[in-house]
Parts: sequence; structure tokens; C-alpha cells
Amino acid sequence: MPQAQALEQLQARVGEEIHVSDWLVVTQDRVEAFAQATGDHQWIHVDSERATRESPYKGTISHGYLTLSLYPLLRGLVDESAPMYPGIRNVINYGINKLRFPSAVKTGARVRAHTTLVAVEEIKGGLQVTETYTVEIENETKPACVAELIMRLYF
Repeated sequence: MPQAQALEQLQARVGEEIHVSDWLVVTQDRVEAFAQATGDHQWIHVDSERATRESPYKGTISHGYLTLSLYPLLRGLVDESAPMYPGIRNVINYGINKLRFPSAVKTGARVRAHTTLVAVEEIKGGLQVTETYTVEIENETKPACVAELIMRLYF
């Protein structure tokens, strides 16, 4: 798909929810792998016994930044067999305008992403897309993460 056609299609959808992911279980293994990758080994994330005793959540929870980092996976940005738009060479995470973590994700909980298109504009060689990424926790009223993220799509 040519860039101009993608721009036209996206501009017509500004303000709409454009993607809802499948559910994903946030496992203790994933939380511990994130702790290892980032060096954030706070007990509330990695010490199940202590978290069960002392945490208000009665168990371990995901790192907020782990929840944020699930964006490419939950948004479907990393599946080369199903690109967002045919003709895109690559997708670059460009930045974050706003970020909040209203509720903790308990280890073992299921989450899914809802993505709303906020803006799209042309840039040299591609498009800049701004989306609101909201991570829903199954059976919870408050989301785990609400972020306004910016991606660049290059054709």
C-alpha cells in the first residue's frame, strides 16, 4: 500500500479505536525476565513469599514498565507476517507524550490492549502516528496503563 493511501485511511479513523489485542497472561516468568533485563529486582515483583505476606496485592505484580513494554506485542507491531499496512519497511517507537499506571497487574492476570488513533501526519519517508494505548486487566475496573505513544511508519 502506498504511503498516501495509508495516510488517507488513517486520517479517516482519527478518534476511533483501531485495535484490540488478544488476552495475554502476565506470568511470573515474564516478570522475572523483565527484572533480569532491567535490574529491577524489587521484592514486590520477584519474591512471591514476601509479596504474599506483605504486599497489599497478596502476591507479586508486574513492573509498570513491563506493562508499557508489551505495546509492540499487544499492538501487533512485531508480527512480520501481518504488517499494519502492506509496504511498511519498519515501525519505530518515537516517543511518549503521556504515561500513567492507574492499577497494578497481579502476576497471573490477563491483560489486553485497546488502541485509539489520536493523530497521523506525514514526515519525511513515512507517517507519524500517535495512539492512546490502554491496557485492560481482566475483571478490573481501572486500567493498568494508559499512554499516548508515537510511532513512525516508514515506507
